[in-house]
Amino acid sequence: MKIEQLILELESLCEKIGYTIRKERGSFRGDQCVIEGEKLIVINKNKPPETQAGILARVLQNGNSEEIFIKPAVRKELEDLWVRIDRFNEPAEEPSE
Repeated sequence: MKIEQLILELESLCEKIGYTIRKERGSFRGDQCVIEGEKLIVINKNKPPETQAGILARVLQNGNSEEIFIKPAVRKELEDLWVRIDRFNEPAEEPSE
């Protein structure tokens, strides 16, 4: 699946679990937040599509994505992204003496 199509699918899933998505330009990475009770995802347009997809995948990983239908092809891509996110977030191993 092309990254642009994946982003559209992930955006749709995020909207189904109650998020509003804003795409802006600036010197920020992008993430989710709640402003005055509104769940919001802010994505930096200047970041590569892979980074944008990663932000959406992380929101879905932490959200209620198990309550919505996810197309099998999208689920496979999403699970691959989750593995990469988890690997990135693992604490570094302590060097043994």
